Amino acid sequence: MPASPAATPPSPRQRWWPRSRGWWLVAGAFAAGLLLFLVLWLGKRDEFAFYRTEGTPRTADGQVFEPLPVPLPAGELPASGMDDRDPPPSGGARIDQQAPAPVPAAPAPTAPSTPTATPPSAGVAAIPRLVHAPPPEYPRDALRSGATGEVVIRIDVGPDGRPASLEVVRSSRNRSLDRAALQAVRQWRFEPAMRDGTPVAASVQQTVTFN
Repeated sequence: MPASPAATPPSPRQRWWPRSRGWWLVAGAFAAGLLLFLVLWLGKRDEFAFYRTEGTPRTADGQVFEPLPVPLPAGELPASGMDDRDPPPSGGARIDQQAPAPVPAAPAPTAPSTPTATPPSAGVAAIPRLVHAPPPEYPRDALRSGATGEVVIRIDVGPDGRPASLEVVRSSRNRSLDRAALQAVRQWRFEPAMRDGTPVAASVQQTVTFN
């Protein structure tokens, strides 16, 4: 049986060609990818240039429009029509409530001032002189409201030294104070005026002060 011829070994060129073709494929794919990237990049660049404004835009008839102002961030300026309003007062529309003042202790009325006597008739040697004057009680309602004032009373003093009649010459503008002053004066006692050594009736004015 004749022997088969031995297989011819591949030449060095044949061994290199498949490997060289693979590298060419890789290089071609890289070049194609780079070209595609450049095409896309140039397209995006043209798109951005389309939206980029170059100066003030003009209309077909040549009229120039100023660009709109850039809107400010929200909350930086008040809404339109609201910036002229006066700011609300701190603490809003607020009503102050104070605790009721404690009722102070009843102050003692000022001691009666020196009485002013009505000019005595002829022969009267002295005017009525106050000898006993218990202070008036401060009315509770006037004390709570803090009312103060002066009451000037005309007192007709009888020969026995007792007030015969009373008349308010100047009011304190508080009925409670006027009433308390009259009640106190009714309890006062005087040394009557004298005429030729005899007690006689006479008039005198007295001021009662509430403070």
